[in-house]
Amino acid sequence: MSRERIRSGEHLPGRRADGQPPHPSWLPRQRRGITPQMIGRYPDFDVFDAADSWDPVTRRVVEARLAPRGPLRFFSVEQEPALRAFCDTVTAQDAEPRVPVAEMVDAKLADGRLDGFRFHDMPPDPETWRLVLRGLDETARERQGVSFARLEVDRREQLVRELQRGELSGGAWDSLNVKRAFSVCMRAVLSEFYSHPWAWNEIGFGGPAYPRGFMRLGTGVEVLEPFERPGASDEDPVPMAGELEP
Repeated sequence: MSRERIRSGEHLPGRRADGQPPHPSWLPRQRRGITPQMIGRYPDFDVFDAADSWDPVTRRVVEARLAPRGPLRFFSVEQEPALRAFCDTVTAQDAEPRVPVAEMVDAKLADGRLDGFRFHDMPPDPETWRLVLRGLDETARERQGVSFARLEVDRREQLVRELQRGELSGGAWDSLNVKRAFSVCMRAVLSEFYSHPWAWNEIGFGGPAYPRGFMRLGTGVEVLEPFERPGASDEDPVPMAGELEP
Protein backbone atom coordinates (compact mmCIF):
# COMPACT_ATOMS: atom_id res chain seq x y z
CA MET A 1 0.00 0.00 0.00
CA SER A 2 1.47 3.38 -1.03
CA ARG A 3 2.27 6.06 1.55
CA GLU A 4 0.07 8.48 -0.42
CA ARG A 5 -2.92 6.19 -0.09
CA ILE A 6 -2.24 5.69 3.60
CA ARG A 7 -2.02 9.43 4.21
CA SER A 8 -5.26 10.08 2.31
CA GLY A 9 -7.13 7.61 4.51
CA GLU A 10 -8.97 6.24 1.45
CA HIS A 11 -8.20 2.66 2.51
CA LEU A 12 -10.23 3.11 5.68
CA PRO A 13 -13.87 1.98 5.65
CA GLY A 14 -15.40 5.42 5.85
CA ARG A 15 -14.08 8.48 7.67
CA ARG A 16 -16.83 10.25 9.54
CA ALA A 17 -18.55 13.20 7.96
CA ASP A 18 -17.08 15.58 10.56
CA GLY A 19 -13.56 14.62 9.49
CA GLN A 20 -12.78 12.66 12.65
CA PRO A 21 -11.02 9.27 12.52
CA PRO A 22 -13.33 6.31 11.86
CA HIS A 23 -14.89 4.43 14.73
CA PRO A 24 -12.49 1.64 15.80
CA SER A 25 -15.06 -0.99 14.84
CA TRP A 26 -13.42 -1.05 11.37
CA LEU A 27 -10.70 -3.19 12.98
CA PRO A 28 -11.02 -7.00 12.82
CA ARG A 29 -12.68 -9.03 15.57
CA GLN A 30 -10.31 -10.47 18.17
CA ARG A 31 -9.87 -14.24 17.83
CA ARG A 32 -7.44 -14.88 20.72
CA GLY A 33 -7.38 -13.29 24.12
CA ILE A 34 -9.38 -10.21 25.08
CA THR A 35 -9.15 -6.65 23.80
CA PRO A 36 -11.37 -3.64 24.48
CA GLN A 37 -14.62 -4.27 22.60
CA MET A 38 -13.01 -7.46 21.19
CA ILE A 39 -11.50 -5.62 18.23
CA GLY A 40 -7.87 -4.89 17.44
CA ARG A 41 -5.08 -4.83 14.93
CA TYR A 42 -3.61 -8.12 16.22
CA PRO A 43 -6.60 -10.49 16.25
CA ASP A 44 -4.49 -13.64 16.77
CA PHE A 45 -2.34 -12.29 19.60
CA ASP A 46 -2.81 -12.95 23.32
CA VAL A 47 -0.09 -11.72 25.65
CA PHE A 48 -0.87 -14.56 28.07
CA ASP A 49 0.45 -17.08 25.53
CA ALA A 50 3.87 -15.99 26.83
CA ALA A 51 2.92 -16.21 30.52
CA ASP A 52 5.00 -19.37 31.07
CA SER A 53 8.12 -17.33 30.28
CA TRP A 54 7.48 -14.90 33.16
CA ASP A 55 8.88 -15.44 36.61
CA PRO A 56 6.28 -16.02 39.38
CA VAL A 57 6.41 -12.46 40.72
CA THR A 58 5.93 -10.93 37.28
CA ARG A 59 3.05 -13.27 36.52
CA ARG A 60 1.27 -12.38 39.77
CA VAL A 61 1.65 -8.66 39.05
CA VAL A 62 0.22 -8.98 35.54
CA GLU A 63 -2.62 -11.32 36.49
CA ALA A 64 -3.60 -9.03 39.38
CA ARG A 65 -4.49 -6.36 36.83
CA LEU A 66 -7.35 -8.57 35.67
CA ALA A 67 -8.87 -8.84 39.15
CA PRO A 68 -12.39 -7.43 39.60
CA ARG A 69 -12.41 -3.83 40.78
CA GLY A 70 -14.28 -2.74 43.88
CA PRO A 71 -16.43 0.38 44.27
CA LEU A 72 -14.87 3.79 43.73
CA ARG A 73 -13.00 5.18 46.73
CA PHE A 74 -11.85 8.64 45.62
CA PHE A 75 -14.67 9.97 43.43
CA SER A 76 -18.15 10.49 44.81
CA VAL A 77 -21.34 8.89 43.54
CA GLU A 78 -22.23 12.24 41.96
CA GLN A 79 -18.90 12.43 40.11
CA GLU A 80 -18.89 8.82 38.92
CA PRO A 81 -21.06 9.24 35.77
CA ALA A 82 -18.89 12.07 34.41
CA LEU A 83 -15.73 10.13 35.26
CA ARG A 84 -16.90 7.04 33.38
CA ALA A 85 -18.15 9.05 30.41
CA PHE A 86 -14.88 10.96 30.15
CA CYS A 87 -12.70 7.84 30.39
CA ASP A 88 -14.82 5.97 27.84
CA THR A 89 -14.83 8.92 25.44
CA VAL A 90 -11.08 9.54 25.40
CA THR A 91 -10.25 5.81 25.09
CA ALA A 92 -12.98 5.13 22.47
CA GLN A 93 -14.57 2.44 24.63
CA ASP A 94 -18.30 2.28 23.99
CA ALA A 95 -19.01 -1.41 24.53
CA GLU A 96 -17.88 -4.31 26.68
CA PRO A 97 -15.33 -5.61 27.38
CA ARG A 98 -13.75 -2.40 28.62
CA VAL A 99 -10.43 -1.75 30.32
CA PRO A 100 -11.72 -0.42 33.68
CA VAL A 101 -9.96 2.92 33.35
CA ALA A 102 -12.34 4.79 35.67
CA GLU A 103 -11.71 2.33 38.50
CA MET A 104 -7.96 2.36 37.84
CA VAL A 105 -7.72 6.16 37.91
CA ASP A 106 -9.86 6.19 41.05
CA ALA A 107 -7.52 3.71 42.77
CA LYS A 108 -4.46 5.73 41.70
CA LEU A 109 -5.85 8.88 43.30
CA ALA A 110 -7.27 7.13 46.38
CA ASP A 111 -3.89 5.51 47.06
CA GLY A 112 -1.97 8.75 46.47
CA ARG A 113 0.10 7.26 43.64
CA LEU A 114 0.75 10.60 41.99
CA ASP A 115 3.48 11.59 39.53
CA GLY A 116 5.60 13.57 41.99
CA PHE A 117 5.23 16.92 40.21
CA ARG A 118 2.60 19.40 39.08
CA PHE A 119 2.47 22.52 36.94
CA HIS A 120 3.10 25.74 38.85
CA ASP A 121 -0.25 27.22 37.80
CA MET A 122 -2.31 24.10 38.51
CA PRO A 123 -3.90 22.69 41.67
CA PRO A 124 -2.89 19.20 42.87
CA ASP A 125 -3.96 16.45 40.48
CA PRO A 126 -6.83 15.17 42.67
CA GLU A 127 -8.38 18.64 42.75
CA THR A 128 -7.78 19.06 39.01
CA TRP A 129 -9.76 15.87 38.33
CA ARG A 130 -12.69 17.02 40.47
CA LEU A 131 -12.74 20.43 38.80
CA VAL A 132 -12.62 18.91 35.30
CA LEU A 133 -15.55 16.60 36.01
CA ARG A 134 -17.50 19.47 37.54
CA GLY A 135 -16.70 21.65 34.55
CA LEU A 136 -17.82 19.00 32.05
CA ASP A 137 -21.17 18.67 33.84
CA GLU A 138 -21.60 22.44 34.14
CA THR A 139 -20.91 23.04 30.44
CA ALA A 140 -23.11 20.15 29.33
CA ARG A 141 -26.04 21.40 31.42
CA GLU A 142 -25.56 24.97 30.22
CA ARG A 143 -25.58 23.91 26.55
CA GLN A 144 -27.91 20.90 26.49
CA GLY A 145 -29.70 20.81 29.83
CA VAL A 146 -28.28 17.38 30.76
CA SER A 147 -25.17 16.07 32.50
CA PHE A 148 -22.01 15.25 30.55
CA ALA A 149 -22.67 11.52 30.85
CA ARG A 150 -26.10 11.92 29.23
CA LEU A 151 -24.88 13.84 26.18
CA GLU A 152 -24.98 12.20 22.77
CA VAL A 153 -21.61 10.70 21.84
CA ASP A 154 -20.77 13.32 19.23
CA ARG A 155 -21.50 16.14 21.68
CA ARG A 156 -19.33 14.51 24.35
CA GLU A 157 -16.51 14.20 21.85
CA GLN A 158 -16.88 17.83 20.82
CA LEU A 159 -16.78 18.99 24.43
CA VAL A 160 -13.65 16.92 25.08
CA ARG A 161 -12.00 18.43 21.98
CA GLU A 162 -12.71 21.90 23.36
CA LEU A 163 -11.18 20.82 26.67
CA GLN A 164 -8.11 19.55 24.82
CA ARG A 165 -7.73 22.89 23.01
CA GLY A 166 -8.23 24.93 26.18
CA GLU A 167 -11.34 26.62 24.80
CA LEU A 168 -13.67 26.22 27.80
CA SER A 169 -14.33 28.97 30.32
CA GLY A 170 -16.68 29.93 33.12
CA GLY A 171 -17.54 28.10 36.32
CA ALA A 172 -15.04 25.41 37.29
CA TRP A 173 -12.91 26.14 34.22
CA ASP A 174 -11.89 29.52 35.60
CA SER A 175 -10.00 27.72 38.39
CA LEU A 176 -7.80 25.87 35.89
CA ASN A 177 -5.38 26.24 33.04
CA VAL A 178 -7.83 24.29 30.91
CA LYS A 179 -5.41 22.92 28.34
CA ARG A 180 -3.06 21.69 31.06
CA ALA A 181 -6.00 20.18 32.94
CA PHE A 182 -6.66 17.96 29.93
CA SER A 183 -2.99 16.94 29.92
CA VAL A 184 -3.12 16.04 33.63
CA CYS A 185 -6.20 13.85 33.16
CA MET A 186 -4.90 12.15 30.03
CA ARG A 187 -1.58 11.37 31.68
CA ALA A 188 -3.46 9.32 34.26
CA VAL A 189 -5.91 7.78 31.78
CA LEU A 190 -3.24 6.63 29.34
CA SER A 191 -0.84 5.29 31.97
CA GLU A 192 -3.64 3.19 33.48
CA PHE A 193 -5.15 2.05 30.17
CA TYR A 194 -1.82 0.88 28.73
CA SER A 195 -0.84 -0.93 31.93
CA HIS A 196 -3.70 -3.40 31.33
CA PRO A 197 -3.10 -6.70 29.47
CA TRP A 198 -6.19 -6.19 27.30
CA ALA A 199 -4.63 -3.00 25.94
CA TRP A 200 -1.40 -4.91 25.33
CA ASN A 201 -3.37 -7.37 23.18
CA GLU A 202 -4.88 -4.47 21.26
CA ILE A 203 -1.46 -3.07 20.29
CA GLY A 204 0.39 -6.38 20.00
CA PHE A 205 2.69 -5.64 22.95
CA GLY A 206 4.43 -8.75 24.23
CA GLY A 207 4.28 -7.81 27.88
CA PRO A 208 7.15 -8.21 30.37
CA ALA A 209 10.46 -9.28 28.84
CA TYR A 210 11.84 -10.58 32.13
CA PRO A 211 13.41 -13.06 32.28
CA ARG A 212 12.66 -14.02 28.68
CA GLY A 213 14.43 -11.11 26.96
CA PHE A 214 14.45 -10.44 23.22
CA MET A 215 16.25 -12.37 20.48
CA ARG A 216 15.75 -10.23 17.40
CA LEU A 217 16.31 -6.62 16.46
CA GLY A 218 14.89 -4.58 13.62
CA THR A 219 11.46 -4.02 12.12
CA GLY A 220 9.09 -5.94 9.90
CA VAL A 221 7.36 -9.31 9.97
CA GLU A 222 10.61 -11.12 9.24
CA VAL A 223 12.06 -10.14 12.63
CA LEU A 224 9.07 -10.88 14.83
CA GLU A 225 9.83 -12.61 18.10
CA PRO A 226 8.35 -16.12 18.42
CA PHE A 227 5.65 -14.79 20.77
CA GLU A 228 4.64 -11.91 18.45
CA ARG A 229 2.01 -11.99 15.70
CA PRO A 230 1.72 -9.91 12.53
CA GLY A 231 -0.94 -7.25 12.40
CA ALA A 232 -4.07 -7.44 10.29
CA SER A 233 -2.87 -4.35 8.40
CA ASP A 234 0.67 -3.14 7.78
CA GLU A 235 0.37 0.62 7.38
CA ASP A 236 2.32 2.84 9.75
CA PRO A 237 -0.29 4.14 12.24
CA VAL A 238 1.75 7.19 13.31
CA PRO A 239 1.64 9.24 10.08
CA MET A 240 -1.87 7.98 9.42
CA ALA A 241 -3.10 9.25 12.77
CA GLY A 242 -1.33 12.56 12.16
CA GLU A 243 -3.21 13.04 8.92
CA LEU A 244 -6.54 12.33 10.62
CA GLU A 245 -6.16 14.75 13.52
CA PRO A 246 -8.76 17.57 13.55
